[in-house]
Amino acid sequence: MKTHFDQVSYDCSKLVTQRYSTSFTLGTKMLGSKFRKHIYNIYGFVRFADEIVDSFHNFNKEDLLQRFELDLTHALNEKISLNPILNSFQNTVHENNIQKDLIDAFLKSMKMDLHKHTYNTREEYQEYIYGSADVVGLMCLAVFVEGDLKKYDALKPHAMALGSAFQKVNFLRDLNADFELLDRTYFPNVDLSNFDEQSKLAIIEDIEKDFKYALEGIFKLPESVRLGVYTAYKYYWKLLDKLKRTPSRKIQSARIRVPNYQKMGVLAQSYVKFHLNLL
Repeated sequence: MKTHFDQVSYDCSKLVTQRYSTSFTLGTKMLGSKFRKHIYNIYGFVRFADEIVDSFHNFNKEDLLQRFELDLTHALNEKISLNPILNSFQNTVHENNIQKDLIDAFLKSMKMDLHKHTYNTREEYQEYIYGSADVVGLMCLAVFVEGDLKKYDALKPHAMALGSAFQKVNFLRDLNADFELLDRTYFPNVDLSNFDEQSKLAIIEDIEKDFKYALEGIFKLPESVRLGVYTAYKYYWKLLDKLKRTPSRKIQSARIRVPNYQKMGVLAQSYVKFHLNLL
């Protein structure tokens, strides 16, 4: 029995979520209580991997990511890790039968960030997004359906669309930092040295299609998780709308944010709609 250690591990994953993402934390709080810990555990895992490739510039990122992956392998095989983030994640993987191919695809995209700086084709772009975002949506979906494989298969494309939409919004929001600091260009056939309104609107149109399809799936989610996922959807839609109204030259030079008071407004509106049975 390692109940106390598992609780400490979960607390660490929850803290990581709270410190890194107020919006994700707000959405997770709106989930049914039995689902929250697993979503915190998934977020903690993907955040630490992403942190390695995006932030640890004074260290050997490739070596750190290899060790992280090796520790994860031991955690999954032995069902324990002294790294609390990996320990909480392996618990979630085993309790919800999260498939290893989803984890492998995620780590593949993280490795791409170590060396690949430009995505010139649609195929490369979609492969990266699948691994970095779509599979995270599928991990969360595995938690939400509680082993119902028929429901998982039905909602799978919608969950992937939501993951894609979230990631593309992040790409657009972080355009300046990715290009200037990390020398990355995710959007294919877009010249970020001369990013204009036409390019911006084409990207936004693509994201809006993902959001529209994702919303159809959100309405079909179990009631106990629908509000939380819808809240996250509405927050990102709010951010996309703000990016849409922001001149392309400003997106090139600054990180666009949604203030906390507006996030709380999104939360309140979602809560009201849910309790009026409008979701």
